[in-house]
Parts: sequence; C-alpha cells; structure tokens
Amino acid sequence: MKLKDKNVIITGGAGGIGAALARKFAEEGARVTVADLDKSGAEATASQIGGLGLGCDVTKETDVQAVVAAVESQFGLVDLFCSNAGICLNEPSHSASAGNDVWNRSWNIHVMAHVYAARAVLPGMIERGEGYLLQMASAAGLLSQIGNAAYSATKHAAVGFAESLAITHGADGIKVSVICPQYVATPMLGYGDENAGSDLPGVISPQALAETVVQGVEKETFLILPHPDVAKYIQFKSGDYDKWLGAMRKLRGSILDRVGTTEIEAMHKLV
Repeated sequence: MKLKDKNVIITGGAGGIGAALARKFAEEGARVTVADLDKSGAEATASQIGGLGLGCDVTKETDVQAVVAAVESQFGLVDLFCSNAGICLNEPSHSASAGNDVWNRSWNIHVMAHVYAARAVLPGMIERGEGYLLQMASAAGLLSQIGNAAYSATKHAAVGFAESLAITHGADGIKVSVICPQYVATPMLGYGDENAGSDLPGVISPQALAETVVQGVEKETFLILPHPDVAKYIQFKSGDYDKWLGAMRKLRGSILDRVGTTEIEAMHKLV
C-alpha cells in the first residue's frame, strides 16, 4: 500500500515509536489521526503534521469505536489502522510474580486493543474489499523477553491474532502486517528525548523503525522486522527448540552476572 492520500489511525501516537510513525506516515502523504490516552500529547503530535489528535483509552472498546467513527465522519473511511499502543512492566521475581493488574493491563493493551480495532474497521474494509491492519507486537512475540513473562506472553498472542486476521481475511482484500522490533530508543528503555538515537549496537531510533515500517507496508509484508537478526533467531529457535532454550538460559545468567537484574532498562545496555 502506498500511503499517499490514505486515511490512517495510529494509537499510542503521543510519543516514542507512535509519534515517529505518525510523522513518517504524514511525510508519505497520509492523513493521520493520532490517538492516545494522553490526549494533549496526541494533539501535539497531530499539530506537527497537520493531523487530527484524539484521546483514546485502547482498553475501552467504546473509545476505539469513537475514534473510528470520528475519522469516518471527517474523512469518509479508514484505510489503515495502526494498533501501536503498548506497555512493558517489570516482574518482581519469578515468571508468575507480576500481579493480576499487570497481566490484565498487558493483555488488554497488547491483545484486546487490536481486537477492538479490527472489530471497528473490518466490516467496512470487507465491504470495500480493501484495507490494512498494521499491528505493533515485538520480537518478544516471536522469541521471548527475558524477565517479563506478561510482556512475552501477550506479544505472542498479538502475533497469533495478526496471523488469524491474515489467514481469514486475505481473500477479502485485507492486508495485515505485524511489526516485531527488538530494542528501540524510547522512554520505555529510559530514553527521554523522543528524537533520541543510540550508539549502542542493536538499539535503533524510532525514526529508523518508522522507515522500515513504511517499506514493509509498501511491500505489504506480513512480518516487519526492523532488526534483521531476528529472522536468524527465529530459524535457530524453530530448528532446535531445546538448544534455543538453553542459549536463552545462558543469556539470562550472563545478564544477571553483568548487571544484576533483568529489568529492560538495564538489559538494553548490553545488546
């Protein structure tokens, strides 16, 4: 899909990856609606690109429906819905130690928000015979995030839902892509400047990720990998699961030896 003159909604667009995607989509000629729990942040991003900024709690289906209705009212239809909102909350100790609130929030933001978006736009897209669902997951949804079972499990579920959409609705003319990056220089990793880059190997800027995403959308690639090495890791995992698990255990031990924690803000400095 070429983005020029397309109507795009992006959630979680107040900052970080979402804001970078919104700016890149606009640069490609799209009419972008930025939705975020932080309404003022969404409006600020939108004002930079001549877009529409709306408040939206993606864990509430009525909020997602309201955003879609507003875009349809103003622009006629939604060509592409980018479900980007996400969180990463650390676990206290063992893999089941995070509270139910963490698991529920992770599930609602990483999975149900994608379901709500699809419910809101699929009927119109199917009727027209075209449309695009662009969903943010993570390399953790293909591999695993050491030290964060809730994040890994829900990102795996996000990838699974995207696969189901592609399988079921490809014949309806619906395109689906799932984005699976590793480390990106955003506030989630402790980077305060939304324009930040990083000299650390393996950590890319949000702008670099956005470039890769646009290329993937233009090619209508299902699996968008801003970090190409992830493809090799997937092959390693699928080729010998036990060996891969052993390598991951060894990596976890090395991280604990070097930084004493598996919190994501500390681990990214080792990549």
